Amino acid sequence: MLSNNELSDFLYKSGATLVGYADLSDLVIDELQYGVSIAVKIPPEIITSIHNGPSRSYFNTYHELNNRLNDLAKKGAEYIGNCGYKAFAQTTDAVQEDDAYRTRMPHKTVAVAAGLGWIGKSALFVTEEYGCALRLTSILTNAPLETGTPITESHCGNCFICTEACPGKAISGKLWTPDLDRDEFFNPIACRKKARELAAQRINEEITLCGKCIEVCPYTQKYISESK
Repeated sequence: MLSNNELSDFLYKSGATLVGYADLSDLVIDELQYGVSIAVKIPPEIITSIHNGPSRSYFNTYHELNNRLNDLAKKGAEYIGNCGYKAFAQTTDAVQEDDAYRTRMPHKTVAVAAGLGWIGKSALFVTEEYGCALRLTSILTNAPLETGTPITESHCGNCFICTEACPGKAISGKLWTPDLDRDEFFNPIACRKKARELAAQRINEEITLCGKCIEVCPYTQKYISESK
């Protein structure tokens, strides 16, 4: 029998910052109807380094955290498999974006369904404790886990800081709701275009990397302030 507490303890000891469990039965059509959301925080000093654009330290940390998350997802899936259930680790090499920059089951969809946070106006996952300063991964499984309560409304309110700060003008300022399609409040093409331009200018890398909306989010700033 798979225990939420035992799996959570295993993932936290392996380096996870947040772990949550989601019922995805309304979102998927196969047997993998449960999700494990795993988040790792971005260090405060890395966030402050991108005030004037993407930095080399942010670039390095971005890849380091992706590798750590891949490892966590694989270890978690193996743990679940050893308990007799199916599990699919949504690692960067196992999941690919389509032409519209979408995946079959976005990590942030699993995180919201697990009750860990909401989707900000920037289309990023946001939490009260860490703001947008998190990287995510997830595991899909048929293990009947005890699941959290999905968050169904934005906590961004009348804040337009990320909207005004976005160098690509990709953020409309419209509040996210679960039934609102991403493209109705956020322009991924404008974001990608500007982010790649900035990464080329600042660090000479061909990568979609900006981070301004992460840095300016009041919840992220609160996290940075409380970390000092």
